[in-house]
Amino acid sequence: MKWRSLQESGSYSDIRPLREVFAERRESIDRFVPVEVQAIHLRAVAALKAQGLAASSPGVGAKAPLFELPDQDGKTVSSADLLAKGRLVVMFIRGRWCPFCVGQIEAMNLVAREIEAAGATLVAVSPQTEKQTFFMHNQHRLRFPLLVDSGNQLARQFGLVYRVSEEQQALYARTFINLPHVNGDSSWELPIPATFLIDRDWTIRFASASDDYMERPEPSDILAAVESAR
Repeated sequence: MKWRSLQESGSYSDIRPLREVFAERRESIDRFVPVEVQAIHLRAVAALKAQGLAASSPGVGAKAPLFELPDQDGKTVSSADLLAKGRLVVMFIRGRWCPFCVGQIEAMNLVAREIEAAGATLVAVSPQTEKQTFFMHNQHRLRFPLLVDSGNQLARQFGLVYRVSEEQQALYARTFINLPHVNGDSSWELPIPATFLIDRDWTIRFASASDDYMERPEPSDILAAVESAR
């Protein structure tokens, strides 16, 4: 279960703004996904907006929690160690089954070296198992670590976690998105997408969270935030 892309063949070079890539994917959804299925996703997004997770997530000036999480190879990654070297960009995604998460990580992969050159480390975080995380990292040839947040423990500290609705659970089951298998638990919990730039004193300098999984910040905006924080 994965979202395929051109990058699997090593030929991915889509340098369009992420909003254009996402607009193309939304057009494909409008064309090929039944209206009744789209309605289920729209209701899920509306419920999350009513819940206000994005609005209540940490903003600029807040302190970020420290963490230690395994990466795609099982190696422990410590935010304290990374922040001792420079700033840290933490990107929360849902999983390799989500086409918008895939679009985001591929777009961020194109600016990963520039982020590093500007004095920051980029990591992505998902609730997937280590095996699924390894597959995603390898499949998309990521230049940055993909961390395993079992049980959404770190995402929960950032206030990003929600439980997939019963209606959406049934839809995922019909479309072979087996979250209990992918995430290694039966909670049916996911993080809303969010990206944070954390300074060396753990202060958040850039924050972007959305209740709509089809909305993500532009990589150029994240890079600009990193460069301006130098």
